[in-house]
Amino acid sequence: MKNQKNKFVQVPQIAGGKEALQKYIEANLIYPEEAREKRIEGIVYLTAEIDDNGKVIQVEITKGLAGGCNDEAIRLIKNVRFGGVRNKGLRVKTKKQFRINFKLPPENVVNYSLVIKNDEKPQTETVKSYSYTIQI
Repeated sequence: MKNQKNKFVQVPQIAGGKEALQKYIEANLIYPEEAREKRIEGIVYLTAEIDDNGKVIQVEITKGLAGGCNDEAIRLIKNVRFGGVRNKGLRVKTKKQFRINFKLPPENVVNYSLVIKNDEKPQTETVKSYSYTIQI
């Protein structure tokens, strides 16, 4: 019986696999300012067409987000380089699906309480309590 691997067309792969792609995205993702201001978070789903040399030639948003997240996801995927493949002289384009997660770090919030005790009258104790939230 022949090797099953030879019956299928080879597709371009990312050097280092999914882990390398994840590290690339984390290192190069620039959160859009509009999305940061409006606190937009979520996942952008994309489909990319890749030629036999490993170059991304077309990217399409399957499900997107507002605030510039779609454009940033497209920029990231267009800059990914896949390994080229040889398919017995055939030039084959393939499509791959990607997910780019946009998640903001938690806001810096400081909560504290201020309690003031009134010691002017020894027989009764008056307590005033204040609570503040400060966003940094």
